[in-house]
Amino acid sequence: MSERVHLDQPTRSVWRLAVPIILSNLSTPLLGAVDTAVMGHLPDAAYLGAVAVGAMVFSFLYWGFGFLRMGTTGFAAQAFGAGQRDELRATLGRPLLLAGILGTLLIALQVPIGWVAFQLVESSPKVESFAGTYYAIRIWSAPFALTNYAVLGWLLGTQRARTALVLQIALNGTNVLLDLVFVLGLGWTIAGVAAASLIAEIFAAILGLTICGMLLRREGGRWSWERIADRTRLIALFRVNRDIFLRTLSVIFAFAYFTAKGAEMGETRLAANAILMQLQQFLSFGLDGFAHAAEILAGNAIGAKDRPAFRHACRSATFSALALAGSAALIFALGGPGIVRLFTDLAEVREAAATYLPWMVLSPLVSVWPFMLDGIFIGATRTTAMRNAMLMSLAVYFVACWTLIPLFDNHGLWAALMIFMATRALTLGWYFPALERSVGQRA
Repeated sequence: MSERVHLDQPTRSVWRLAVPIILSNLSTPLLGAVDTAVMGHLPDAAYLGAVAVGAMVFSFLYWGFGFLRMGTTGFAAQAFGAGQRDELRATLGRPLLLAGILGTLLIALQVPIGWVAFQLVESSPKVESFAGTYYAIRIWSAPFALTNYAVLGWLLGTQRARTALVLQIALNGTNVLLDLVFVLGLGWTIAGVAAASLIAEIFAAILGLTICGMLLRREGGRWSWERIADRTRLIALFRVNRDIFLRTLSVIFAFAYFTAKGAEMGETRLAANAILMQLQQFLSFGLDGFAHAAEILAGNAIGAKDRPAFRHACRSATFSALALAGSAALIFALGGPGIVRLFTDLAEVREAAATYLPWMVLSPLVSVWPFMLDGIFIGATRTTAMRNAMLMSLAVYFVACWTLIPLFDNHGLWAALMIFMATRALTLGWYFPALERSVGQRA
């Protein structure tokens, strides 16, 4: 059954794209919960700590290569909207080539990468030993994990959000099943969890490439190495990927700085901030779904040179995201204390979280704007503007931290984070009119 959505039905298209993406996003933390539960039933707590450390290393390592997903979506969406079938194949071939090169490079450099990673994470010798075993096995999944990023981005760019969801479910479902077989059935402990992730990534990559091949046969067109290796298009791909990489590093650094400053304020405030950031994380899953929808539909409209469709896509995706943001703010306002109680039994942490909970009520109403604008600019592959806006926002964030934290303590830290989000929206909003004017009218 075709998943193709229509530019003349933007609101329906937004929801048909956003809902599978949100469900796909939610499958990842559920997988982490299963890994934790499996390790948590082993007799030594070091196993649980090792999986946490090892998973964190790969989260940061692979997150840095998230441009393979985001950049691919924008280029594929534009080729799909323009009806360029040969280029549609090339928009998959280029990131797959890049994924293979980068993945092989990660394997070749696994020793120095692992050394640096474990130097940055302080843990007991036993945890570090177990985490080293996890790392030594899972690092071999690198080419397949990056291939999955490229495949996922291409499926989203061609409006196959439900197919992307099925692929994510297959990946995570295989991982969970193998966790149970290897760890609980065969007693492989830490090596079992790592092997489960490795095999699941390989399986998902093979399945994803098979699905893409079937879809491309249906779409038509032909493979052309000259087109894939076209110098102009390769430069454009590297430019977009470079900008997204720098943008992603800035986001990682901003939130790491938030955690580090919170840690300086004592364990209670650090714990309270960690709970509230979990709420921000779940909020981001929802907003990310609508940002992806905006990315896909905006890219399609730009490929079709259809300015009215571009405006409708941006407006419909944003209004839908605002509905979610308003609902989240209401839930946090009315049910926030109850949600906090689900995370901790410690009275002092609950009290501290309640003190700073108003910031989480405000957060959805502020965060929705940079999420949506990020999606639109990635879909348009106008990533230089996005990179510049992020760097300006990061500078404002540091100034806000240095100014507000001495005056207002943890409230100042949260205020600085909201200023960071708002500045991202304002700077991208300043670039938006030029982007809109650049979208040509359909002949």
